[in-house]
Amino acid sequence: MAWPNPFYRTTPNTRKCWGYTFELSDEHLTPEQCEPLKHSYDTLGEQVYERLNELSPPPRKDLPRNNSKFSAAPEKDGEKDGGVDGNAPGTEPARAPPRDLYAILQQHREKDELLQRFWTEVNTVPPWVDWEQIRRGQDVFYRYGGACLTGLAYQSLLGGMGAARVVETLARTGGFSTKVARGRLFETTQHILQCTKSLESLQPGGDGFASTIRVRLLHAAVRKRIMTLHATNPSYYDLESWGVPINDLDSMATISTFSATLIWLSLPRQGIYLRQQEITDYIALWRYIAHLIGCPTNPFATPSQAKRVTEALLLYEVHPTPTSRILANNIIKSLEDQPPGYASADFLIASARWLNGNDLCDALGLARPSLYYWALMAGQCLFFCTFCYTYRSVPSWDAKKIAMLKRVFYSIVVESKYGLKGEETTFEFKYVPEYSTITEMGEGWEEKREGQRSVESRNRNTVVVGVVVLGVGTWVAWRVVRGLVGAVW
Repeated sequence: MAWPNPFYRTTPNTRKCWGYTFELSDEHLTPEQCEPLKHSYDTLGEQVYERLNELSPPPRKDLPRNNSKFSAAPEKDGEKDGGVDGNAPGTEPARAPPRDLYAILQQHREKDELLQRFWTEVNTVPPWVDWEQIRRGQDVFYRYGGACLTGLAYQSLLGGMGAARVVETLARTGGFSTKVARGRLFETTQHILQCTKSLESLQPGGDGFASTIRVRLLHAAVRKRIMTLHATNPSYYDLESWGVPINDLDSMATISTFSATLIWLSLPRQGIYLRQQEITDYIALWRYIAHLIGCPTNPFATPSQAKRVTEALLLYEVHPTPTSRILANNIIKSLEDQPPGYASADFLIASARWLNGNDLCDALGLARPSLYYWALMAGQCLFFCTFCYTYRSVPSWDAKKIAMLKRVFYSIVVESKYGLKGEETTFEFKYVPEYSTITEMGEGWEEKREGQRSVESRNRNTVVVGVVVLGVGTWVAWRVVRGLVGAVW
């Protein structure tokens, strides 16, 4: 349960962890069952990644060129201002296009048995996939769009930093320093939007399908790199305690945070409860994405199984460490006062505490905001509830809202200058683990700008309107009751 229930009766099997209460059953994963999952992983994906590197080697990081300030060689006539690089004088060298492993896979798949086997596997639709159900599951995301994005950012991502083992891998990529964490968040959101924008996008050959395969190969690249560094310096990564990087249990946790955690924690804590058919459809959507990304799919065969996986992982895996605190605070600092919402750090922290509870956020080292910011968060929940429940009650309104949010979200995340600036990421391997790459606590993003806090203004106005409506409603009810009593007596 997301909110405390005063009528809930505890039993010997009742478990409470991080503000969530559930009944532990024999069908939940046990620590003994979780252990081997920490050491199993997507071996086929890693084999394909290695083969792609053989067929099309990644570009080497060359030594500085003549236009570098580190070059000791004197400039020759005609070489100044980038002449040796083939660029026009006075212009910067052209940036090499990002390496697209999915494109390389497409190019070589018919020439290599391993690549063909992988290609056939990901393009073969499992018998349990119902495309109409997948389409409905995609609509669920946009039906509760604002609340879903809030849950993914402040609970699935920020709250997920409490998973001690997972953050050790994330910290070694350097991708969650204050300067790049916001960009990583946009890239992840792009993947979700591509997987949900249309049925064709997620079907074989679509944009969402391709992005998911790219993410799978990126996971293989990170895993391979960390294991290589561990082989030459075992102290770099504690393989015995943390398991193989991006293992099967980690993959299950990732799919769970995007699906079951959203359904049974994030949305209820914002006052939103999905209908049973919506729950079934949304879990089915993420089960198919799990299939594409190389994650075990049986744990997500039914909503009840997915819910039990989430509960077990919450119980066994969420144990914040000093690294957890660093990454969680870096996320707050990277988002503070940034467009388009220009939310303050206090409001961001209030969002995290509202969704994750004070116990977990205290363990993550987040500050305690004032009651004013709690009121703003309450206003946001009221705003989401009003619009979500109103629009879903009228099918024509629901369809228009879903279509509108698909355009708006993609515009903000990918096309706008505040997001990815119109350049869709191909999930290239740009945050490469090194022995020296361990994310540290950062300062606020140096490009931070103060601006109108549009999100906070909207929430404050919602609170004011809510209080006025409640007051007027109470006054009208009192007058009605008084009139009835007067008529009777």
